[in-house]
Amino acid sequence: MKKITQDAGRKSLGEFAPDFAHFNDDVLFGENWNNRDIDNKTRCIVTVVALMSSGITDSSLRYHLENAKKAGVTKKEIAAIVTHVGFYAGWPKAWAVFNMAKEVWAQETAATAMEAHANEMVFPIGAPNDGFAQYFSGKSYLAPVSKSQVGIFNVTFEPSCRNNWHIHHADKGGGQILICVAGRGYYREWGKQAVEMKPGDCINIPAGVKHWHGAAKNSWFSHLAIEVPGENAFNEWLEAVSDEEYDKLP
Repeated sequence: MKKITQDAGRKSLGEFAPDFAHFNDDVLFGENWNNRDIDNKTRCIVTVVALMSSGITDSSLRYHLENAKKAGVTKKEIAAIVTHVGFYAGWPKAWAVFNMAKEVWAQETAATAMEAHANEMVFPIGAPNDGFAQYFSGKSYLAPVSKSQVGIFNVTFEPSCRNNWHIHHADKGGGQILICVAGRGYYREWGKQAVEMKPGDCINIPAGVKHWHGAAKNSWFSHLAIEVPGENAFNEWLEAVSDEEYDKLP
């Protein structure tokens, strides 16, 4: 196990209380935290339980929750730990710890949901769609499937993510075809009601039609975007879809 070191005491109290800083950095974290009689994950859990039981729910608890996560404590495990301790230490303390733990484990929750979504389809999620991020509300990902003959891209939207209103222009031909491959989302043309998209659904978008597409509030969403060949084809990106308009969708 990698040796645990700490210098927070000296940084914060080195001049004001050098002895306390020494005990904090060299004894508590230097010796006690590097004791091998219990493993680091267990020590992190014990520390969180001790702080929770004492009613300490400030930045020190957050630090040790983050430590616990780094040591391998999962979202399910911390939820079970806090629930169990809540019966003995007090329900209000459990609420306080849960509110903080939700923030600490939020990234893991998102990663788990993203992984589950990826397992629903044969196409990769791809890399963050940074090149077009300015035209999206929320985070999206892009995975090229074909770049020759006809461009085909798998576009993945996190929950609530959608692209701006836009138009595919072309002097002849052009437009786009969308095929949902996983999750649930929407397609909407200007002046029409939104159309829900689920795996297998196909949308044909002629050139010159103002529209947007994206994920539902509570679901990841992926579709293949197939570029229909056309003469002098280009995209015109327009205004973002407002929260007021989007929030009306189920």
